[in-house]
Amino acid sequence: MNRVWRLPARPVVIAVLVAGAAAVGFGMYWFQPWKLWVDETVNEELPGVAATPAPQDGGGEQPAGDAASPPPSSSPSSPSSSSPSSPSPPSPSPSPSEPAGPVELATGEFITHEHDTAGTVRLLRLADDSVVLRLEGLDTSNGPDLHVWLTDAPVIEGRDGWGVFDDGQYLSAGKLKGNKGDQNYPLPQGTDLDAYTSVSIWCDRFNVSFGAAELAWTAEA
Repeated sequence: MNRVWRLPARPVVIAVLVAGAAAVGFGMYWFQPWKLWVDETVNEELPGVAATPAPQDGGGEQPAGDAASPPPSSSPSSPSSSSPSSPSPPSPSPSPSEPAGPVELATGEFITHEHDTAGTVRLLRLADDSVVLRLEGLDTSNGPDLHVWLTDAPVIEGRDGWGVFDDGQYLSAGKLKGNKGDQNYPLPQGTDLDAYTSVSIWCDRFNVSFGAAELAWTAEA
């Protein structure tokens, strides 16, 4: 007796195909695996304050709006009068003030967590009293939903240190601008810097650190 094989009904096949496509699409969105092979390099200048412009040189041409001094009198001077003194040279113009450079408050070197990570982190106080978290020479992997976190967690090498940075207090300085380069992240006014001891490149989607740096304070916050 021959068996008769029946193909599944067309609606069932379509439903399976749609569900499979949806699962693949969600997985691509969630994991974004292509980012592991795509680098985003962002390089920003060291923040600072521009120099104060120099005043106009007093020895230059006289403005057109100023009337010239009247010529001296043509009448001869009496023999007893003293000879006129020569005019004093104009005083040199003051040089432009030097730009107020940022003051380094803390620094640290990145170590590797889930992905190879290298570079330097610096906390800088600018002349206007704002504070910038700066990454220099950053080199890590790209990935989904990466942030720069200032945290109070210890920096632990190995797998034990991958997930500790959301256990306590943390402050997001913003989304990571690029996985390579030199970048500036202004911190909110009034941030209590004494409450933080480390910086993490944090993947918020999978709650894992790509790399982290322990801060060593070099000046009073």
